Parts: sequence; structure tokens; C-alpha cells
Amino acid sequence: MVNRNLIRGLDLSEEEWQRELEAALEGNMPDDLNWGSQEVAVNQIVQGKVLRVDGDYVLVDVGYKSEGVILRNEWEDDEPPPERGQQIKVLIEDVEDVMGRIDEARGMISLSKRKAEKIEAWMKVMETVQEGDVVTGEVTRKIKGGLLVDIGVNVFLPASQVDIRRPADIGDYIGRTIQCIVLKIDEARRNIVVSRRSLIEAERAEKKAQLLDELEIGQRRKGIVKNIAEFGAFVDLGGIDGLLHITDMSWGRINHPSEMVAIDQELEVQILHIDREKEKIALGLKQKTASPWEQVEGKYPVGSRIRGTVVNVMSYGAFVKLEEGIEGLVHISEMSWTKRIGHPSDLVQIDDEIEVVVLGINKEKQEISLGMKQTQQNPWDEVSHRYPPDSLVSGIVRNLTNYGAFIEIEEGIDGLLHVSDMSWTRKISHPSEVVEKGQTLECKVLSVDQQRRRIALGLKQLGEDPWDKDIPSKYELGQIVKGTVTKITNFGVFVGLEDGLEGLLHISELADHKVEDPEDIVKVGEEIEVKVLRVDPDERKIGLSRKRVEWAEEAEAEEAKKKAEGHAEAASPGVDPATLKGGVGDSSGPLIKPRSASQGSDEAESAESS
Repeated sequence: MVNRNLIRGLDLSEEEWQRELEAALEGNMPDDLNWGSQEVAVNQIVQGKVLRVDGDYVLVDVGYKSEGVILRNEWEDDEPPPERGQQIKVLIEDVEDVMGRIDEARGMISLSKRKAEKIEAWMKVMETVQEGDVVTGEVTRKIKGGLLVDIGVNVFLPASQVDIRRPADIGDYIGRTIQCIVLKIDEARRNIVVSRRSLIEAERAEKKAQLLDELEIGQRRKGIVKNIAEFGAFVDLGGIDGLLHITDMSWGRINHPSEMVAIDQELEVQILHIDREKEKIALGLKQKTASPWEQVEGKYPVGSRIRGTVVNVMSYGAFVKLEEGIEGLVHISEMSWTKRIGHPSDLVQIDDEIEVVVLGINKEKQEISLGMKQTQQNPWDEVSHRYPPDSLVSGIVRNLTNYGAFIEIEEGIDGLLHVSDMSWTRKISHPSEVVEKGQTLECKVLSVDQQRRRIALGLKQLGEDPWDKDIPSKYELGQIVKGTVTKITNFGVFVGLEDGLEGLLHISELADHKVEDPEDIVKVGEEIEVKVLRVDPDERKIGLSRKRVEWAEEAEAEEAKKKAEGHAEAASPGVDPATLKGGVGDSSGPLIKPRSASQGSDEAESAESS
């Protein structure tokens, strides 16, 4: 009968075991497996006496009227050959005329010595072995699907049951004496299936339970390294595996667990954590020694200079080993006062020995901030003395942005030339309109911010401001000038009067009639005549008019008067401007005086031109 409780404890069901066994036996005849056959069971085993040996045949007297015959090859090479008078046990197989060439008048009995021995061995095993028993035997052969183990008779050990982790070649077990547990006995087919894995698992389960009861956090235990992965090593503590994570192997830097441990190596480890429910154990190797971080603040005070070795270079900085287990980071921003560093490898390489300054320590996070540039004099400390405001400097345009150009005055010292400081008169949208990358340029120092490490430069400041005298004297109110349309917007037209100087021709000043779209009147690049309405040096603006070019002085005055009256009515509809008063109760007079026509005209022109 099959021990079903034993089968349920395994990975496969009873039906799956049967399929696995049949697959393993495919192509193997029972005689090849030395298991015998059903035919043996129906015959009789008797005592016989060797009469003589004739070539390939042995004649045996079994007490019948006729002798029996056994093939000579039933005696193995390593056993004594048959001798006359020798007593042996044989199986009577059949009566047949197999010796016609010797004596055609006599019928002979067909016998088998080998089958008799196998049947007796099987019967002997069946008297002592049951399912669930532990048996010991020698691995004799490798067959399809597993191994044959001799326990008195050959039994089948499937490949999946050889060990907990299936070995690369089960043939390595041939010749070894092993212990297995009997999984299944098929008496009819004289098959026995055994498992070494089940026995090992049962033993490990017992040891595991006992070991879990004994383990405590902080204990030190010896174990054997069974497996190595990228993240750590599994250590057999004697019934249960614990994980020795790579971060718990050494206080120092390691790239792979194989740098610290090897398969089958015996280690003494410390228990860090126990999860009894999930049967998981965390182990540590470095915890057997004191952490070098315990005395780090006293050993490496902030501001101290030390030497270390570069152990890793990343895009954001370089890691420097100060001692075994102590590493600090030199951020890329702390490598040089002046050099533009694309990658830390531009300055340092792995295994370089460098001098650094301790900038900060975070003992809890086990982090040290280091600096390389702090070992040298900061050139910005002298910038304000070397480049005072109003001094002239020469540099190379290194970079252009939307708001200006960066000029390198010396290595690592840049000044910013803002677009607003490039020209007194031109409205510059992008610095590329004035300068180009790589160009050597002379500028004036406007200011130096040593704390923020910034130098403001000016290009237009090399010359006089034309808005102080030149432009107001050149463009007077009412003057008729020629200009070129440079830009058209929804509120008006910009007219270029000279290099970089533009005036605004408001949409209301384009024509006598109401204009919806300025492009209906003028086009970009068209040369037109305009009248100067306003020159504002403070705002740096010039107001222009096209419709007033042909107007006489009387028309100008009338237009100004209308606009003035319109402003007054909009401020206080139906009220005489002369009666407007205000204040805090004082009757001495109005706070807002009525405006003259000329004042109103000026303000109107100012509003229109802006």
C-alpha cells in the first residue's frame, strides 16, 4: 500500500509521482534495472546440484527425472565459477527441448539462478522495509530520470529527490553510500521509490525549529556559505539559512559579495534580526567590529585638512576614502573656485590621492562633505580689488542667454553684460544682435557683488548717453523728420529715426480717420515723414505723428483744446473744471487747479505717444 501521508508531504501528488516514475522507466526493461518480472512470481524456487559445465551451459539436478539447464553467463565475473557438486538455488522457468544438440531424446528443464536470487532478495527486503522507513544503500547506476540505489535490491531515486537543490550532474553520486526515505512500494511490479531530499528536508525542519528557539539577536553563530547573489550571501546556520546582505559585510566599500565570501566558506556571523513567522534571519559580518563612525567627529573635525584616496567618480562628485569604512563626498561644486567642470573625472580619477577639507559631518546618516577648492585661495576674495567699478576690462564672450552675455575676464571669473547695458538707443531682444560667442570685447565694470560672485558689465557705458544732450537737442517738438517703419503692432508703428533710435507712431496718429489695422496705412521698411510730438529723456521715448505733418499751428492748437476738454469732461461730467475743489476743509482754494489748453495738449500727446 502507498503511504499517502508521506506523499502529501512532498512537492508532487501521487498521480504526478506515478507519471514521473513511468517517464523515468521509459525505455528501460525490468531486466536492465535488475528488478525481475512478474513471471518469476508464478514459478518455484528449488535447491539444485551442479552436475557438470558444458561450454555455455550448466547442468543442474533439481530432483526431477530430467536435469535442468542454466546459461553460464548467469554467474557474474566477480563471483566464483560453478563447480561440480555445488548446491545452488534456482527458479524453475519451463520444460523445453533446449538441449537437442546434446541429447535430443531427453527433455530438459529451463532454470534461472539469477532470478531465484533476485526473488529471494526482494522477499527478504519486503520483510524488513515499509513505506516511510529510512534505508541505506550504494548508488550503482544512473538511468533516465534518476539513480538506482542498492539496498539489497535496486530501488529508484528520482533526480528531483537527490538533494534540496538539484545537482548539476547526479552521476557524481555513483559509488556513494546514501540514506533515503522510502516513498512508495509497488509489490506487483516490484518497484520501490525513495527520496534523499525528503530525508534532508525532514532533518532540516527539525533542526530549524530547534535553532529558531535558540537564536537571539546579537548572538554570534558559525555557518557555511551556501549561495552568493548580487545583493548578498546565504549562510547555513545548521538547519536554516540566514541572509548576509552586502551592506552588512564590511564597513568599507565592496562591489560584490564574492570579494568577501566564497561558497562552502565557514563564517562566524552576528544575528541582526529574526522573523520567526517568516523564518527569515538577517546576519551581519561587519557588526563584529566597532563602527569607525563612532569617533568620526573627533578624528575629522570640520575645517581640518586630510588626505584620502578617490574610490568612485560619479556625475555629481567623487567619493574619497579617508580610512577603511569612512568615505566622504566631494561635490562637483566644491572642486574648483574658477574652473568650469563638465564631469568630476576632468579633475580626479579613481585611485588618485588628493587633499581635501572637511566641510560637514552627518553622523546619523554616515555622511561627510568634503571640499577640494577649499585647499586653495579663493580668487573672488581679490576680485573687488582687481576690478573696481568704472574700470575697463577685456574678455571673451563665453555664453549667450536671452537676458545677456557672459564675458570671461579671467579663468573662472565671468561678468554679465545685460541686454539693457548694450546700447543707449537700440531696443535689443537678444544679445546675439550685438555680440557673438568667442568675440573679444572691452566693457566697463558697473558693480561687483563679491558675496554672490557676480560682476555686472556695461558696453553702452563706454560712450556718453545721447539722451542727455544729443537727442533732445536734435529732435524738437513739431519738427518734421524722415524715418523707416521697423515694426508694426496693434497699438502703433515703430519708426527708426537713426541707428538704434526709434520713435512710436501711435495708431491714433496714423491718419485723420480711425485706423483699425496699422498695416492698412504703412508697411515695414517703408520710409515716411513724421512730426515729433514728444521727447522724454527720462523715459527715453520719442512720440511721433503722421497725420499732423501737414497741419498748421491753428489746427494743432484746436486739436489740443478738444483733447483737453475731453479729459476734463471724462473726469467730472457736467461740472465746470474751474469749480473743482478738494482738500481737508480748507477754503483757501482748490487742490487741483484747472489745466490750460497747452498743458492738456502735452499730456494728451504724452498718453498717445506712450
